[in-house]
Amino acid sequence: IDTSVALALEGVIKIFTADDIPGEIKTGLIFEDWPLMIRESDVTHYIGDVIAGVVAETKEIARNAAQLIAVDYEILNPVTDPKEAIQTGSPSVHTNLSNLLETCSFSRGSVEQAEDNSKYFAEGSFKTQRIEHAFLETEAAVALPDGKEKITLYSQGQGIYVDRKQIASILGIGEEDIRVILVPNGGGFGGKEDITVQGHASLFAWLLKKPVKLALSREESIRMHPKRHPISMDIKIGSDATGLLTFIKLRAIGDTGAYASVGNKVLERLAGHATGGYYIPNVDVDAKTVYTNNIPSGAMRGFGVPQIVFALECCIEELCKKGGFDPWQFRFNNALADGLATATGQPLEATGIRECLLALKDEYEKAEVKGLATGIKNCGVGNAMIDEATVNILIKSQEKIIIQHGWTEMGQGVHNMAIQTLCNETGLDPAIIDVEVDSSAGIKTGMTTSSRATMLVGNAIIAASRQLIEDLANSNLRELAGRTYKGTWLCDWTTKPGDDEKEPYTHFAYGYAAQLCILDNEGNITKIVAAHDAGKIMNPMLFEGQIEGAVHMGTGYAISEDLPMKDGILVSEKLKDCGVLRIHQTPEIEVIGIEVKDKHGPYGAKGIGEIGLVPTAAAIACAYYNFDGKMRYQLPITR
Repeated sequence: IDTSVALALEGVIKIFTADDIPGEIKTGLIFEDWPLMIRESDVTHYIGDVIAGVVAETKEIARNAAQLIAVDYEILNPVTDPKEAIQTGSPSVHTNLSNLLETCSFSRGSVEQAEDNSKYFAEGSFKTQRIEHAFLETEAAVALPDGKEKITLYSQGQGIYVDRKQIASILGIGEEDIRVILVPNGGGFGGKEDITVQGHASLFAWLLKKPVKLALSREESIRMHPKRHPISMDIKIGSDATGLLTFIKLRAIGDTGAYASVGNKVLERLAGHATGGYYIPNVDVDAKTVYTNNIPSGAMRGFGVPQIVFALECCIEELCKKGGFDPWQFRFNNALADGLATATGQPLEATGIRECLLALKDEYEKAEVKGLATGIKNCGVGNAMIDEATVNILIKSQEKIIIQHGWTEMGQGVHNMAIQTLCNETGLDPAIIDVEVDSSAGIKTGMTTSSRATMLVGNAIIAASRQLIEDLANSNLRELAGRTYKGTWLCDWTTKPGDDEKEPYTHFAYGYAAQLCILDNEGNITKIVAAHDAGKIMNPMLFEGQIEGAVHMGTGYAISEDLPMKDGILVSEKLKDCGVLRIHQTPEIEVIGIEVKDKHGPYGAKGIGEIGLVPTAAAIACAYYNFDGKMRYQLPITR
């Protein structure tokens, strides 16, 4: 790595490489396998790896200098096909590590016996594509050393406490020496869970003892952050003569790219949701997470579930044709209901799929060319991991109250939901309430992910409000100034898929949905009707906005979006080539709210952030199958 020419450019302050990192080079959300920068003589693992960082007086000078850094490479053959990557003899993406990161495998009942007793079958090899999150705001961070061996980071990440932990590891200092303040950002969708700019900005500021700002260009953002998993799925399902589903057999391989990110959890979610919105008594599932030299794949809205629902619903549509079953009635008859179990064997409560299907029935019967799909999506990380939220309610004065929580506001309205809940509990005026997300509060919170923020922060605020309500009955806010009210909600009772549990409890709650895609006689999508069980619709405008945005995203996923790579290189780094639908290309969307209250959610609420697009691509694929009789085995589907 030759930085001499770049260093000579006027206005360049310093150029950093991996040799300048005082602490750990590698970090990661689950597995610490992602280096902040690559050392000389080491191997880069994908095209987004950072070799060096330039700090200059202006952004323009820094970018010009970066182009002047000369790097000599020995070019190796990349591992790009996940199926080949797990074959004996494949080169290893990471030295001394298997390309098979993890396998989630479990079974329930007897698939072999159920297959022998089934009347109708449908099967196929399905494949989904890599796509870009396309959030409006690219990644940015500002780091400020205080001159006293401490540092403050302004972050747009999806978990300030997780950012803090990773930055402490990089700098080789204690977490207590780092303060991370959330700057609410312009969209995340899971794409801002992994650190991108936060670590570099903090490192450069820490070493220089000067403030540093780092923001990615759109092309850098597309090249660097994790994407939606491309997944290949071999699936077979069956039913009896009456149209009741009997078994499912699934083999899935997910391309998690160069680094683990949360890829193993995405495939775990796919496996746990393998039966979709239906009760299937006999299950045999195997889902593999595989390293390649492609861009990492990680969290993205839906988190593995849209992929399996696409494959499952296409098979269900084929099963209906083979057996002569009405697709709406077949789905209604097989839909999950209270007491019936998911793929992992978890019996459900407050299950709203049949109510969602009923809400679509009139539109379904009126439409000529149509496709239908249902959806289920977990709320909370579950899978034997802890879901927890703590809030502080600070009474500053009669005119000012602060809610401190740890969740990221990225356009979904979690701050609004926090204020609404507090006002609903106490009758306080929302005009005097602000929200802060700042690690100095000391209320460790995980990632804003898994459709859980509203449920957890709502429950924590309700808990914190109990004593406040009592005090307000006897005192006014002026008298309460200076007090802090703390509330916590904790779920530590879930189980991991495949664990030998008599009563598995994979997640503390789920959201449910059904969506209908209507085509005209030329095969254009004219309307999508989305019925969603939110438990309790706490804010109708935010609810409708979430579902509309998710359906837009799911429609693009179905028909246009793609981020192809060739030999480990992006075919295009331009946002315009990602296939995101423009507003005039978006079909009419009708949102129907259903409320089947969950016993764990605040006021019965369930998460809605991810479920909104879980059935969309599947419903569209089924509609096109009914339009021309051709099964679509790959996304994006072709006309």
